[in-house]
Amino acid sequence: MVHKKVTLIGKSPESFDRAVDDAIDRAQDTLDNVHWIEVEELGVELATVEDREYQAEVEVAFQLEG
Repeated sequence: MVHKKVTLIGKSPESFDRAVDDAIDRAQDTLDNVHWIEVEELGVELATVEDREYQAEVEVAFQLEG
């Protein structure tokens, strides 16, 4: 069994939890065999948005087929 990891950045105007959920939802919608997600870094974007934008950088591990 071999796994691959990719990095995703989820975003939310509401909270870090919602930003993590955004990344998880996207991973599950676009990748097969997602096994785990590790939150690597949290941040807040201030410069290019009207309000705060919470961001969560996550590593997604999924099993490769074949």
